[in-house]
Amino acid sequence: MKKAKNNILFLFYTMLLGTIVGAIIWSFLKLMNLGIEFIWDYVPSQISFPLYTLCVCTAGGVIIGLWKRKFGDYPEELYMVLGRVKKTGRYPYHNVFSTIGSALFPLLIGASVGPEAGLTGVIAGLCTWVGDKLKRYKKEVEELTAIGLSATLGTIFRSPMFGFMEPIESDKETKLPKTSKIVLYFTAILSSLGVFILLNKLTGGSSGLDGMAFKGMDLVQYLYAVPLTLAGILAGYLYFAFKKLTLSLKNVLKRFVVLRAVAGGLLLGAAGTFLPLTMFSGEHQISEVTETAGKIGAATLILIAVVKLLLTNICIDSGLKGGHFFPIIFCGICIGCAISLILDVNMVFCAAVVTTALVGHTLKKPLAAVLLLMIVFSPRLIPIMLFAAAAAKFIPTPKPLLSE
Repeated sequence: MKKAKNNILFLFYTMLLGTIVGAIIWSFLKLMNLGIEFIWDYVPSQISFPLYTLCVCTAGGVIIGLWKRKFGDYPEELYMVLGRVKKTGRYPYHNVFSTIGSALFPLLIGASVGPEAGLTGVIAGLCTWVGDKLKRYKKEVEELTAIGLSATLGTIFRSPMFGFMEPIESDKETKLPKTSKIVLYFTAILSSLGVFILLNKLTGGSSGLDGMAFKGMDLVQYLYAVPLTLAGILAGYLYFAFKKLTLSLKNVLKRFVVLRAVAGGLLLGAAGTFLPLTMFSGEHQISEVTETAGKIGAATLILIAVVKLLLTNICIDSGLKGGHFFPIIFCGICIGCAISLILDVNMVFCAAVVTTALVGHTLKKPLAAVLLLMIVFSPRLIPIMLFAAAAAKFIPTPKPLLSE
């Protein structure tokens, strides 16, 4: 009887945790969007300055560099957060508030990164802190932090199944938790996502990635799945090549924290001045690309994707840290749309296959890759997406991105 009561109480705490996670994510993204609107919409509407983008990004690099010199090189990348929680069951929470600033500043100046890396670090720390306070559930503290991470990912990407699967899927062996724990995971994920959606509806916030409708196509066009998958894998190799380059530069300038951040801001501003679509996470630019792909042109779309793959690595390794998922999705869609224009093949089909192969190649988790991209592409494309993700997994790479 006592055990059942404790289990019910812990389920309540898990639901409460999910509610808090959803509120934190909504608050962070709301603050981020207000800041972006002020810096990139309101101020430019009041002044006319040709080098505005370059100046904002460079000044932002200075601020970020000074912040990191004082508070440390945070946030950690997503694979590091997940790895630490998986290994120790905990995440440090002594620097939660400074990490919020570290995660927010790059997003405000238009860095080519997503919010997931910073938010997972913040919430993992808070979950560990909550677990430490719940002394009667000392054995469940480690699970509580992992549950919080799943709720965070599921909410940021508006995909409960991705939030559940991404942390547990492995390129070696995937072990599902016990049924009782699965209930806890989904209780937290769904309560977090529910609160997030409710707050968004009450305030008119963004609904996230726009879906790409697929109305079907001729069966013969499905034969293009193989070359499209290869195109996504090649884009993945390019991403890894850029990663190796930027990591080498990071190691050379390891001691010069401020200089690295300023250089990253300067390069971001230069790229954004000539190719504005290379800035920001790409989440809100996907609809612009798909609606105007013909006007942009295939060559320019490929150029944007290549520059963004490089710029994402520059931002992360220079100190303008964040997540890589949204930028990679954006790049895959750009390349897919470009190939569609060249070959005159269904655009949504091309974007789905290339993007899945690219995400699958960098992530090495086929199920997680497909579950993530279901928020963009039609369920009718799931079989072909699974093919692309599985093929990409078994093509050797320097190292899976999340286990470097």
